[in-house]
Amino acid sequence: MDDIMKTVNDYTPVEYDVRYILMVNSLKKYFPIKDGVISRTVGYVRAVDGVTFNIERGTTMGLVGESGCGKTTVGRTILRLAGEKTGGQVLFNGREVYDIPNKEMNRDYRTKMQIIFQDPFSSLSPRLPVGEIIGEAVREHKIVPKSEYDDYIDKVMSDCGLQPFHKMRYPHEFSGGQRQRICIARALALKPEFIVCDEPVSALDVSIQAQIINLLNDLQEKYGFTYLFISHDLSVVEHISDSVGVMYLGNIVEYGTKEKIFDSPLHPYTKALFSAIPVPDPSQKTNRIVLEGSVPSPASPPEGCKFHTRCAQCMEICKKKAPVQTEAEPGHFVCCHLYQDQNSGEN
Repeated sequence: MDDIMKTVNDYTPVEYDVRYILMVNSLKKYFPIKDGVISRTVGYVRAVDGVTFNIERGTTMGLVGESGCGKTTVGRTILRLAGEKTGGQVLFNGREVYDIPNKEMNRDYRTKMQIIFQDPFSSLSPRLPVGEIIGEAVREHKIVPKSEYDDYIDKVMSDCGLQPFHKMRYPHEFSGGQRQRICIARALALKPEFIVCDEPVSALDVSIQAQIINLLNDLQEKYGFTYLFISHDLSVVEHISDSVGVMYLGNIVEYGTKEKIFDSPLHPYTKALFSAIPVPDPSQKTNRIVLEGSVPSPASPPEGCKFHTRCAQCMEICKKKAPVQTEAEPGHFVCCHLYQDQNSGEN
């Protein structure tokens, strides 16, 4: 257990690149497992275990993977909503997020970084009318002068497809799609630069999903927002994303532009995910890749490559040594010994 914690800061710090609004380098978030009367730590759940990616300004990065792979924990850890990080770097506009004092974080940076939660109903206070839900933080952070407050809230609601008379209604009086629009309006009202969209359409009907995705695209084009879009729906990610990261058991196994990931997936896990996408043409046969076994526990992941227990292309090195992120082609990164062997000559 001590050996695990000794490796959390075993990474090379990166220099800030002005092209990127967010740079995540070897991010780790472990949750302690307690046992006994004195709650002694007996292990760790490695929810996020060395995640690295960058997001360019005004673009959308999709983060996909199975349930429980750590997608949501990545988003919450970036925003400092999951307690302290265990290791790694999170640079927002060149500044380490976890070095920002709490007072400055709450006063300045909370407005610049926002989140849209998966379940709109549970994330909205049932005791507040919609106008107060959207405007509470606007008033607290003095986003606009008092004389302009009402007009500003009306404009934000209009941008999100809500009417001014909705201000006096409560969340239970709205449909699921309208409640998600309220959540988007609440985030938009603070004039953020970066928004984590944590599966914002997974609880909605397909027709409503399209409306919300188009709304997010329109708002990005109008205001230049940057999104981290977390989802398990590959068709939604393909529609909205500029770049894509594929997660498995706390790690990003493949990362690149949307075109590279969807047109030429490299990692065996990515190929298996894409083979499960339904094809609308019944006459077209698909080569479905069925993964054997179940996902290992993040509390005791297998040695070497975490995917080797389910991989049909597993080699002996996969069982002993964890692969590192390799640039298989320009802008296309993969964590797999199949490509490291080709590029580095390792055996």
